[in-house]
Amino acid sequence: MAGQFEVTTEIDRPIEEVFAYLADGENDPRFSPRVQEMTKVTEGPTAVGTVYRSTVKDAGVRTRREFRITEFEPPTTIRWTETSENLVTAEEGGYDLESTGEGTTRVRLFNSLTGHGVGKMIAGVALNAARKDAEDFGRRIKAAVESA
Repeated sequence: MAGQFEVTTEIDRPIEEVFAYLADGENDPRFSPRVQEMTKVTEGPTAVGTVYRSTVKDAGVRTRREFRITEFEPPTTIRWTETSENLVTAEEGGYDLESTGEGTTRVRLFNSLTGHGVGKMIAGVALNAARKDAEDFGRRIKAAVESA
Protein backbone atom coordinates (compact mmCIF):
# COMPACT_ATOMS: atom_id res chain seq x y z
CA MET A 1 0.00 0.00 0.00
CA ALA A 2 1.26 3.47 -0.87
CA GLY A 3 -0.56 5.27 1.92
CA GLN A 4 -3.34 7.68 2.69
CA PHE A 5 -4.09 11.32 2.10
CA GLU A 6 -6.80 13.32 3.79
CA VAL A 7 -8.19 16.80 4.16
CA THR A 8 -10.68 18.41 6.51
CA THR A 9 -12.77 21.44 5.61
CA GLU A 10 -15.55 23.49 7.22
CA ILE A 11 -18.65 24.05 5.09
CA ASP A 12 -21.27 26.71 5.78
CA ARG A 13 -24.24 24.40 5.25
CA PRO A 14 -26.22 22.03 7.52
CA ILE A 15 -24.89 18.49 7.79
CA GLU A 16 -27.91 16.94 6.04
CA GLU A 17 -27.43 19.23 3.03
CA VAL A 18 -23.68 18.51 2.83
CA PHE A 19 -24.27 14.78 3.16
CA ALA A 20 -26.88 14.77 0.38
CA TYR A 21 -24.51 16.65 -1.94
CA LEU A 22 -21.55 14.35 -1.29
CA ALA A 23 -23.70 11.20 -1.41
CA ASP A 24 -24.47 12.00 -5.04
CA GLY A 25 -21.21 10.89 -6.65
CA GLU A 26 -22.28 12.57 -9.88
CA ASN A 27 -21.33 15.86 -8.19
CA ASP A 28 -17.64 14.84 -8.07
CA PRO A 29 -16.67 16.58 -11.36
CA ARG A 30 -17.80 19.88 -9.79
CA PHE A 31 -14.92 19.80 -7.29
CA SER A 32 -12.42 17.30 -8.68
CA PRO A 33 -10.87 18.52 -11.94
CA ARG A 34 -9.35 15.09 -12.59
CA VAL A 35 -12.86 13.55 -12.80
CA GLN A 36 -14.07 14.14 -16.35
CA GLU A 37 -17.33 12.27 -15.94
CA MET A 38 -19.13 10.26 -13.25
CA THR A 39 -22.20 8.09 -13.68
CA LYS A 40 -24.24 6.09 -11.19
CA VAL A 41 -24.81 2.66 -12.74
CA THR A 42 -27.13 1.14 -10.14
CA GLU A 43 -30.80 2.02 -9.72
CA GLY A 44 -32.29 3.90 -6.80
CA PRO A 45 -30.84 6.26 -4.23
CA THR A 46 -27.22 5.95 -3.12
CA ALA A 47 -26.82 3.18 -0.52
CA VAL A 48 -24.45 0.35 0.37
CA GLY A 49 -23.77 -1.47 -2.90
CA THR A 50 -24.32 1.54 -5.18
CA VAL A 51 -21.78 1.59 -8.03
CA TYR A 52 -20.37 4.67 -9.77
CA ARG A 53 -18.20 4.66 -12.91
CA SER A 54 -15.92 7.52 -13.82
CA THR A 55 -13.42 8.68 -16.38
CA VAL A 56 -10.46 10.47 -14.82
CA LYS A 57 -7.34 12.10 -16.17
CA ASP A 58 -4.16 11.85 -14.11
CA ALA A 59 -0.81 13.09 -15.44
CA GLY A 60 -2.29 13.24 -18.93
CA VAL A 61 -3.55 9.63 -18.87
CA ARG A 62 -7.28 8.86 -19.02
CA THR A 63 -8.52 5.85 -17.08
CA ARG A 64 -11.90 4.39 -16.29
CA ARG A 65 -12.70 3.73 -12.65
CA GLU A 66 -15.46 1.96 -10.79
CA PHE A 67 -16.36 2.51 -7.14
CA ARG A 68 -18.77 0.67 -4.84
CA ILE A 69 -20.31 2.24 -1.74
CA THR A 70 -19.37 0.04 1.23
CA GLU A 71 -20.79 2.06 4.12
CA PHE A 72 -23.57 4.63 4.10
CA GLU A 73 -24.84 6.14 7.35
CA PRO A 74 -26.69 9.44 6.87
CA PRO A 75 -25.76 12.09 7.77
CA THR A 76 -22.24 11.22 8.98
CA THR A 77 -20.46 8.48 7.04
CA ILE A 78 -19.82 7.44 3.43
CA ARG A 79 -17.20 4.82 2.48
CA TRP A 80 -16.21 3.40 -0.90
CA THR A 81 -13.76 1.02 -2.49
CA GLU A 82 -12.44 1.05 -6.02
CA THR A 83 -13.31 -2.17 -7.81
CA SER A 84 -11.65 -1.36 -11.14
CA GLU A 85 -8.21 -2.65 -12.09
CA ASN A 86 -5.82 0.25 -12.50
CA LEU A 87 -2.16 0.74 -11.69
CA VAL A 88 -3.07 2.79 -8.61
CA THR A 89 -6.46 2.42 -6.91
CA ALA A 90 -8.32 3.82 -3.92
CA GLU A 91 -8.51 0.72 -1.76
CA GLU A 92 -10.70 2.66 0.67
CA GLY A 93 -11.99 6.19 0.74
CA GLY A 94 -14.66 8.13 2.48
CA TYR A 95 -16.24 11.16 4.01
CA ASP A 96 -16.78 11.74 7.72
CA LEU A 97 -19.18 14.57 8.51
CA GLU A 98 -19.76 16.32 11.82
CA SER A 99 -22.14 19.14 12.64
CA THR A 100 -20.13 22.02 14.12
CA GLY A 101 -22.94 24.38 14.95
CA GLU A 102 -26.01 25.99 13.49
CA GLY A 103 -25.71 25.40 9.74
CA THR A 104 -22.02 24.42 9.63
CA THR A 105 -20.40 21.05 8.93
CA ARG A 106 -16.88 19.69 9.23
CA VAL A 107 -16.01 17.24 6.43
CA ARG A 108 -13.03 14.91 6.43
CA LEU A 109 -12.21 13.25 3.09
CA PHE A 110 -9.63 10.48 2.83
CA ASN A 111 -8.38 7.98 0.28
CA SER A 112 -5.99 5.08 0.85
CA LEU A 113 -4.05 4.50 -2.37
CA THR A 114 -2.52 1.18 -3.39
CA GLY A 115 -0.25 0.35 -6.32
CA HIS A 116 -0.70 -2.85 -8.35
CA GLY A 117 1.96 -4.47 -10.53
CA VAL A 118 4.14 -1.75 -12.01
CA GLY A 119 1.77 0.71 -10.31
CA LYS A 120 3.65 -0.02 -7.08
CA MET A 121 6.48 2.05 -8.52
CA ILE A 122 4.29 5.10 -9.19
CA ALA A 123 1.87 4.86 -6.25
CA GLY A 124 4.13 7.04 -4.10
CA VAL A 125 4.16 9.74 -6.78
CA ALA A 126 0.35 9.62 -7.00
CA LEU A 127 0.08 9.81 -3.21
CA ASN A 128 2.45 12.80 -3.04
CA ALA A 129 0.45 14.61 -5.73
CA ALA A 130 -2.80 13.94 -3.84
CA ARG A 131 -1.29 15.17 -0.57
CA LYS A 132 0.05 18.30 -2.27
CA ASP A 133 -3.44 19.07 -3.66
CA ALA A 134 -5.36 18.12 -0.48
CA GLU A 135 -5.90 21.62 0.92
CA ASP A 136 -7.03 22.95 -2.48
CA PHE A 137 -9.26 19.88 -2.86
CA GLY A 138 -10.91 20.75 0.46
CA ARG A 139 -11.47 24.34 -0.70
CA ARG A 140 -13.04 23.08 -3.95
CA ILE A 141 -15.43 20.81 -2.03
CA LYS A 142 -16.40 23.72 0.24
CA ALA A 143 -17.01 26.05 -2.73
CA ALA A 144 -19.02 23.45 -4.66
CA VAL A 145 -21.30 22.55 -1.75
CA GLU A 146 -21.83 26.17 -0.70
CA SER A 147 -22.73 27.23 -4.24
CA ALA A 148 -25.17 24.35 -4.84
